[in-house]
Amino acid sequence: MSVLLLAASAATAQADECGTIRFAEVGWTDITATTALASQVMDALGYRTSINTVSVPIAYAGMRNDDFDVFLGNWVPSMASISDPYVERGEVERLVANLEGAKYTLAVPQYVYDAGVTSVEDLAANAERFGHNIHGIEAGNDGNELIQQMIDDDAFGLGDWQVVDSSEAGMLAELSTRAPNEEWMVFLGWEPHPMNTRFDMAYLSGADDYFGPDLGGATVYTNTRQGFVDECPNVGRLLENMTFTLEMENELMGTIMDDGEAPEDAARAYLAAHDDVVVRWLEGVTTRDGEEGLAAVREALDE
Repeated sequence: MSVLLLAASAATAQADECGTIRFAEVGWTDITATTALASQVMDALGYRTSINTVSVPIAYAGMRNDDFDVFLGNWVPSMASISDPYVERGEVERLVANLEGAKYTLAVPQYVYDAGVTSVEDLAANAERFGHNIHGIEAGNDGNELIQQMIDDDAFGLGDWQVVDSSEAGMLAELSTRAPNEEWMVFLGWEPHPMNTRFDMAYLSGADDYFGPDLGGATVYTNTRQGFVDECPNVGRLLENMTFTLEMENELMGTIMDDGEAPEDAARAYLAAHDDVVVRWLEGVTTRDGEEGLAAVREALDE
């Protein structure tokens, strides 16, 4: 009898431990969108979710310290200097590639590119027009750190330049202000992101040693804290199934950024309109109580 009680107690403890799935989110609209998608599905399966927006370094320290369970935004290779040590020590698990074909490097408005600035090697010769500034996003972000490394190395003659720390929204607001007057600006750009359709822009070649080849070509991975998938295998199966496309993320991000939809509303509407995605993600996944997962999610989306 005592053995049965202990077994039941252990099962209850595990269920309670997996009851709330804690996401780290870093304030980038692509990760905001994918985290909202994951949260909507998990909520429909009977889990609770919490989402905290933090910097990239804090996201990894938080997974190490058991403050977060899941992070959907591990851009590789640009984030490798931050994420790899945690992965190599076994403190964070790189679960699955959730997006292929992303890119991440320096960009300029198309009119600057057409004026002859097509490579990072062209920046220094036009330093005055750029104000010796490269516009980044939040301080501590891996992209800002890569830019700072270029400056510290005096790569491409950029030793007297500086990174302008801001945020994704702040950087794009600056671009929105400058573009109508064709004022020059070099900034951190990436895809997926609606900036690629909102602005006529181009990516600069030549920064392979810092951002990687193919214009900072990247794969985005789902990360989990050590032991999470073993403790919560049903959620782990969902996360392994949950992959995205550039088209999916661009559409969702546009709904959030351009149309002003709340991320959870945009995610719910997208899932309701794309049952094929829901079917693929829910393969082999149950509700928290062990019932059929696909039926539960469909029912929740119909409410």
